[in-house]
Amino acid sequence: MSTLTIEKRGVRDVKGPLLFVEGVDRVAYDEIVEIELPTGEVRRGRVLETGFGIAVVQVFEGTTGISPETVTVRFRGRTLEAPVTVDMLGRVFSGLGEPIDGGLEPIPEDTRDINGAPLNPSARAYPEDFIQTGVSVIDGMNTLVRGQKLPIFSGSGLPHNELAVQIARQATVLGEEEEFAVVFAALGVKYDEATFFKKAFEETGALSRTVMFINLANEPAMIRLITPRMALTVAEYLAFEYDMHVLVILTDITNYCEALREISAAREEVPSRKGYPGYMYTDLASIYERAGRVEGRKGSITQMPILTMPNDDITHPIPDLTGYITEGQIVLDRGLYMKGIYPPVNVLMSLSRLMKQGIGPGKTREDHAGVSNQLYSAYARAQDLRSLAAIVGEESLSDVDRKYLAFADAFERRFLNQGFYENRSIEYTLDLAWEVLSILPERELINIKEEHIKKYYRG
Repeated sequence: MSTLTIEKRGVRDVKGPLLFVEGVDRVAYDEIVEIELPTGEVRRGRVLETGFGIAVVQVFEGTTGISPETVTVRFRGRTLEAPVTVDMLGRVFSGLGEPIDGGLEPIPEDTRDINGAPLNPSARAYPEDFIQTGVSVIDGMNTLVRGQKLPIFSGSGLPHNELAVQIARQATVLGEEEEFAVVFAALGVKYDEATFFKKAFEETGALSRTVMFINLANEPAMIRLITPRMALTVAEYLAFEYDMHVLVILTDITNYCEALREISAAREEVPSRKGYPGYMYTDLASIYERAGRVEGRKGSITQMPILTMPNDDITHPIPDLTGYITEGQIVLDRGLYMKGIYPPVNVLMSLSRLMKQGIGPGKTREDHAGVSNQLYSAYARAQDLRSLAAIVGEESLSDVDRKYLAFADAFERRFLNQGFYENRSIEYTLDLAWEVLSILPERELINIKEEHIKKYYRG
């Protein structure tokens, strides 16, 4: 990459959020650009594509008011960097890392490339430490493990924002001395959503251990692509320089992908599924794969990306590709939401692939694995029986079948359902699971060891 500033007067064309600058041959992909208008206003951008003497520049603040003949473009010879410091905890920033909470700009301890540093796969440590979120359906059945990436698949109008805030407020690693921090990035959210996030963190005191990045829906698409990378750069600094356990929550990844499609269309690229660019998988992987643990380091990064499935379609390209990259998913269900269940998690469609590594004796409790398997098995059978009862009537079912229906109701109302401010310990969650499982006859608990049934069964 060039180390000297290259200055060019005028551009060949302006198209949407893009500038086409010709006559440059020593600029590089992702290089930072400054665009100076005749009024003295300076906007920033970065190089999206370069070749044959032409550079395609994406302007962060948009191209409104830019005249091709009168602007001056300077290529700075470096990529976009984020100033980082531990003093960013407790602060709220824009998608470009500028303070928006009325406070002074933090004095940076260092600057880091927002694209992150490559991590040798052999240096990764396997995720195996339990993170308690205080949410029973996650802790008990879809356990989050330190260093994991576990997305939440939601739908329009479902309470994913509330669940994100609750997890960020309550999450902790049990028995660890290292500090726990949260990096929260809101992508393309409406103003009232941004206000909700800030107010929720401030009222509960969780903001003191949180770094917030807010990107509003009316801001240019390019900033939406930068925001998660800004957040992850800060997370990496806190994790690997200050030995913190960092939980990164990104909401809403669907807005991010829409911005990716918008910029791809402006570049006139050949679209792939549903108009999204063919490289969306790679782009999402460049975000998700920045989670994990490193051998010899105490800190870690755990990700919970949140995305709204268009038309509640889990086969849509965004959740589909996300599922390939991440280690499971938590799926919110509109039917449960209509019943008044919070959080409305569809456990039969949810999965944490690393759960077995983070539970058991010394981590949660010796009966955890068996209890989780039994809850899944019993609830799946109860759902089938609900469909059957709708056809033949509940009175036509056997006594045991009716107990399964009673179990399903108790499971949803007692185990799944909990308050927004209710922080449940893993012991309370497992005891609650035994309470609902004890509705069933003891002989039906075939997934739990006999010694655990004798110790915990309440029938």
